[in-house]
Amino acid sequence: MEILNQISEALQKGQAPTVKELCQKALDEGLNAKEVLEGGLMDGMGIVGEKFKKNEVFVPEVLIAARAMNAGIEILKPLMVDAGVKAAGKIVIGTVKGDLHDIGKNLVKIMMEGKGFEVIDLGTDVSAEKFLETYKTENADIICCSALLTTTMIYMKDIVSAFEEDGIRDNATIMVGGAPVTQNFCDTIGADIYTSDAASAADAALQVMAG
Repeated sequence: MEILNQISEALQKGQAPTVKELCQKALDEGLNAKEVLEGGLMDGMGIVGEKFKKNEVFVPEVLIAARAMNAGIEILKPLMVDAGVKAAGKIVIGTVKGDLHDIGKNLVKIMMEGKGFEVIDLGTDVSAEKFLETYKTENADIICCSALLTTTMIYMKDIVSAFEEDGIRDNATIMVGGAPVTQNFCDTIGADIYTSDAASAADAALQVMAG
């Protein structure tokens, strides 16, 4: 579908006004919100994610592509509810207590939204209690914990422990990531998933929901 390709391409270039215009045009031509979302916006963001994984694009390009995607979603949102478009799943994300870095977390959020997830962003300096409480009240599927410092990443163990003490550890999928985090660290603290970059995190989340 030519118009969907145009939406995807404009999104990859970060052309927010064009994306908005094309989404409206696609709807006017009789496409439904789900088709435009998946065939245009999510397709474009998926390509950006893959390029980011391969170091073919960098953080600024991802951010402007995300802005373009959000411009398109604004047009689609009122119709998505009517069309019964369901999120791929619900994710609670935050940078752990004591850590104020958010670029990595924001990139993961963008990639997750690009895959159709609803993401609840708790921001930075998030306590174990806050992760747990939000997971329960929002009835979320996955918890994503981010840290940029070796001194703060050890707090991720407290988050895993909080879920264990509450007795809901088996229901929750806990993902960890950030510059100092490794697969070995993930295994040591008893978290479920580690990925080295934002695009892989979104792919892993989709696998969790599929599996």
